[in-house]
Amino acid sequence: MTRIALKVDVDTLRGTREGVPRLASLLERLGANATFLFSLGPDHTGWAIRRVFRRGFLGKVRRTSVVSQYGLKTLLYGTLLPGPHIGRRCGSLMKGIAQRGFETGIHTYDHVRWQDGVSGADLAWTREQMRRAVDQYHSIFGARARIHGAAGWQVNSCVPALQQEFGIELASDTRGVGPFLPCVAGKPAGPLQLPTTLPTLDELIGRADLSSRDPVDHLLSLTAVEPRRDQVYTLHAEIEGAAYLTAFERLLTEWQRQRYQLGTLSDLRASLSPGDLPRCPIVNGSVPGRSGTLAWQGEPLR
Repeated sequence: MTRIALKVDVDTLRGTREGVPRLASLLERLGANATFLFSLGPDHTGWAIRRVFRRGFLGKVRRTSVVSQYGLKTLLYGTLLPGPHIGRRCGSLMKGIAQRGFETGIHTYDHVRWQDGVSGADLAWTREQMRRAVDQYHSIFGARARIHGAAGWQVNSCVPALQQEFGIELASDTRGVGPFLPCVAGKPAGPLQLPTTLPTLDELIGRADLSSRDPVDHLLSLTAVEPRRDQVYTLHAEIEGAAYLTAFERLLTEWQRQRYQLGTLSDLRASLSPGDLPRCPIVNGSVPGRSGTLAWQGEPLR
């Protein structure tokens, strides 16, 4: 059975309140499952305006209509408006998602603070951000978090060891080609990584260089290639759970017609044999349609 693990990154208060319930209802109706990774602390989306100086950021803003996707109010959080605490306001909603049978985990505590700060941060800063996320997750779900998917695919060399310290058993922090066991300085470190293997919708919207201008058609062309292989697709509650909900439904339906099993990150892990997985470093890489550098699966170590 070939699988596509669906990883839902939830970045904002609006995405939690509006996008998550829509996605959960759609997945239930189609008989699919997914892993929801929550931002658990303050919504400081407005701080992201600092990325205006990053190469490729303005192009993404023009292509994806960021204001319509996230909403003007969300884009003011942390600047003209105080950043609301997502976990405190939406804890019951998050817990309800788990009670409906969906897998849950940590995306981050403060999304913008992590995405923009972790790559240059030291051990103390990284541990404190992860501790806040772990504690908030436990206060909401009454259980230890087992899954982590880094905001913006951003990590540093401290993250794998800290994940083990906090009891994380499975991570999806990276982009890459397939499951791997991470290494730091040539030594095994951290839990199994299930990297995002397919481009995201916001990386494809409005791209003039694609053979198909429809991002769903482009994704379907990638998964139709033989031989089929397991994939991880990252979606966003603020995008697929909002203006692109209908497009996402078509994507899921067509993947089912392509005979993929749509499930969680843990479903995919359960199908793997750890002894057969490569050991790879986590390096910096880039992805067409996304600004800056991301955590990337490096070449296997011999």
